[in-house]
Amino acid sequence: MAAIGLLLLGTGVTAFGIAPLAPDAADLPVTRVVEPANTLDIIATPFGGQEQGGFTLYRSETVRRDDTAQSLLARLGVNDSVAADLLRNDPAARQLFMGRGGKTVTAETDAHHHLTRLVARWLPGNGPSDDRSFQRLVIERQPDGRLASRLEQGELTASTSLASGTIHSSLFAATDAANLPDSIAVQLAEIFSSHLDFRRDLRQGDQFSVVYEILQADGEPMRPGRVLSAQFVNAGKRFEAVWFESDNHKGAYYGFDGQSSQPQFLSSPLQFSRVSSGYGMRFHPISGRRKAHLGVDFAAPTGTPVRTVADGVVTFAGWQRGYGNIIEVQHRDRKSTAYAHLSRIDVRKGQKVAQGEFIGAVGTTGASTGPHLHFEFKVAGAHQDPLEVARRHETVPLPASLRPQFEQVAQAQRQQLDAAASVQQASAE
Repeated sequence: MAAIGLLLLGTGVTAFGIAPLAPDAADLPVTRVVEPANTLDIIATPFGGQEQGGFTLYRSETVRRDDTAQSLLARLGVNDSVAADLLRNDPAARQLFMGRGGKTVTAETDAHHHLTRLVARWLPGNGPSDDRSFQRLVIERQPDGRLASRLEQGELTASTSLASGTIHSSLFAATDAANLPDSIAVQLAEIFSSHLDFRRDLRQGDQFSVVYEILQADGEPMRPGRVLSAQFVNAGKRFEAVWFESDNHKGAYYGFDGQSSQPQFLSSPLQFSRVSSGYGMRFHPISGRRKAHLGVDFAAPTGTPVRTVADGVVTFAGWQRGYGNIIEVQHRDRKSTAYAHLSRIDVRKGQKVAQGEFIGAVGTTGASTGPHLHFEFKVAGAHQDPLEVARRHETVPLPASLRPQFEQVAQAQRQQLDAAASVQQASAE
């Protein structure tokens, strides 16, 4: 009997230890509290603004080639007939729909989707490649409720971007994989064109690193700028270049030792092309006879921009028998170049041209079987293979007076270039 009593006592204590001390929530009384909420009183003005508690809606879009005022405003969320009339009829505002598409537009509207402000930015069409200006269109609601437009010109600002990559098949495949802009890839090839033949010398595993500019308009990226420094490792051999310019010294690429790395002649008068016919003997496509081909043909669509491969002066620009439209440029040291079968000529006789400047466009004028550029190179009147000439390199040292300034630029770019190389290593790891 004593044992049974002790067992029951222990069980009771255990039950007491686990019993909940708080009341069951389901048994608690429920109280509902109702209070009025203060809302924003939006008082609309005759022009869609708000006197108190108003708000502004923001939206950005890109102008398409087939856009109209109505279609653009619809995508921007603007429901404003006055704004549509302005975009259709105002001379400054109509520039939004001229030329190529791709212009960036930001619109501000009130709560009724009436336009209060619109800003668009774009690059000037057909400007020189080194032009660092942009156009800004501003449309604003005035105090009297009407919309007014103005066209401004701004200066692009530069920010720095880094990239690196490894060659697996071709240079441009590697630059695409590294998300490098095409114009930067072209500059990279041209910087080292006097040291490397990118059609023959590349090896799997070759690596490149590059520091370049991104030009911005009011903080918005507009286009790539210039390569500031670059490194290319080919078959274990390292090639480097850094851009340097000063107030009294024309900009050029140099090695980090201060020796010139700028090729005297660009490797090609076209940015993107392929050689369709080389220098030397060949069967002429029109006569069908074996004949010396005293230049190089670059296949490209009609209208492709043609650039001069070196600084010089235009000595001829016009029509010349089988060459069709042709431009001849005289360079220093009795060297000259010719650009034939052009569809368009953009220079005149006696005009000075700079290396890389666009002077015309690819065509098929004269004795030509299809669109291409015929390019010739002469030294003292004698023809030479343009591709071989482009590979020759003249080393020009930096003036001693500029050496301290160059060292500062080179040191800063060395750090940036090392950081670009680490981007690839971190990505691979």
